[in-house]
Amino acid sequence: MTETEPPGAGPSAPPYLVAVLAFCGVVVAVMQTLVVPLLPHVPQLTGSTPTAASWLVTVTLLTGAVCTPLLGRIGDMYGKRRVLLASLGVLVLGSALCAVSSHIGVLIAGRALQGAALAVVPLGISIMRDELPPARVLPSVALMSSTLGIGAAVGLPAAALVVEHADWHTMFWVSAGLGLLDMALVLWKVPESPVRTAGRFDVLGALGLSAVLVALLLAVTQGAQWGWTSGRILGLIAVAVVLAPLWLRHELRHSSPMVDVRVSARPAVLLANVAALLIGFAFYANSLVTAQMVQEPRSTGYGLGASIVVSGLCLLPGGLSMVALSPVSARISAAFGPKVTLAVAAGVMAVGYVVRFFTSHQLWMIIAGATVVSAGTAIAYSALPALVIRAVPASETGAANGLNTLMRSLGQAVCSAVVAAVLANLTFQVGGRTAPTLHAYLLVFLVAAAAAVLALLVTLALPGRQRAAATGPADGAAAPGGRAPAAVGEQRA
Repeated sequence: MTETEPPGAGPSAPPYLVAVLAFCGVVVAVMQTLVVPLLPHVPQLTGSTPTAASWLVTVTLLTGAVCTPLLGRIGDMYGKRRVLLASLGVLVLGSALCAVSSHIGVLIAGRALQGAALAVVPLGISIMRDELPPARVLPSVALMSSTLGIGAAVGLPAAALVVEHADWHTMFWVSAGLGLLDMALVLWKVPESPVRTAGRFDVLGALGLSAVLVALLLAVTQGAQWGWTSGRILGLIAVAVVLAPLWLRHELRHSSPMVDVRVSARPAVLLANVAALLIGFAFYANSLVTAQMVQEPRSTGYGLGASIVVSGLCLLPGGLSMVALSPVSARISAAFGPKVTLAVAAGVMAVGYVVRFFTSHQLWMIIAGATVVSAGTAIAYSALPALVIRAVPASETGAANGLNTLMRSLGQAVCSAVVAAVLANLTFQVGGRTAPTLHAYLLVFLVAAAAAVLALLVTLALPGRQRAAATGPADGAAAPGGRAPAAVGEQRA
């Protein structure tokens, strides 16, 4: 049945919808960083190797990258609330597996399931666009998008407290409980979105995209361990290079593609995704090096010898700044457009890294620099989905924001590989152990600042300021298969 009112045009939104979806986003984001404080202890706790332990992070990145655009597309076609609940159910199952076992294989399987739940964030953004009045879309989407950073900043110190003071399985039991609470809240307060994308699911396109992503991400994340010129890495890169054009050709010919390549190739969408990749890189460097840097022993000449808990707490002010700044970002976007907001954010992140470059000797200065970077991240993460929303039809919101979230994940994967390479190659011997030099950390800050500056330049190249219509599709946007965009009416369930 087709109705004439635009999405979100109802008299009011369901009560507590935004709060419930944002809470889901925070819980899912916490899962992404949950095991970071535990990683140094995993080989001893599980009888495994450090290489096997590193897969607790790698597999989450892989499944999150693959499942986010796929589940976003499935939600657009078959019901966003339904897919949201399924994603949360997978998170609960993965958490329960990790909670009941100390076998490294089971833990990796559980972490893979937890990673699949990253699709909750773009699905939540899509539901907000469909259900909220136009005036509430920008601030609500800004909050939902920033939950990725908020959860990461809150998750590290919380997990560190558990590692130091309780059995490590406890944090997985807690995450399973939070996932069940999320599911109950969604069933209670989140309605099924009525907007649907017509057509049939592109199975071959989904398989092709998954294969390209897995090959590319495995090459990026495992290059340092396997050797960048090893047969495995070169083979993975070859697979990605061969499959990518075949996948693009299939998508261009399919009547209901997994990713609408024509829409994604438009400057407004393409440049927003490139900016997302660079912002993801710049954001992740802040999280990766802050905790490690302050934990380095004082004998290094720069380390502070801080505990795991203290190092995690260094990121907490940044998480709080993300909560505070997401509505500010929405106001800037409403007044000047998300392009201006993203440019400001990238500039703030670059300034934050300049601060970190010159103030890496005292704890309060490290916290201040990390908080400035987090503030820029909050503004950027809040602006990115607004750029995407303005450039795609409402029926494509889940898939388009899933792709944008994927680009952030790719940026984080590349950042992880770059940081690992820098810290592993610029080292010195101190106190009978090998440690990164101060110059290694400073180089990471310079590279991250360069990524933020590149994001600023990409943002400035975006099409000029658009009107502040928060919910309608971009003018002239074409849906898959050449469907005209439904600026007023969408196919309703």
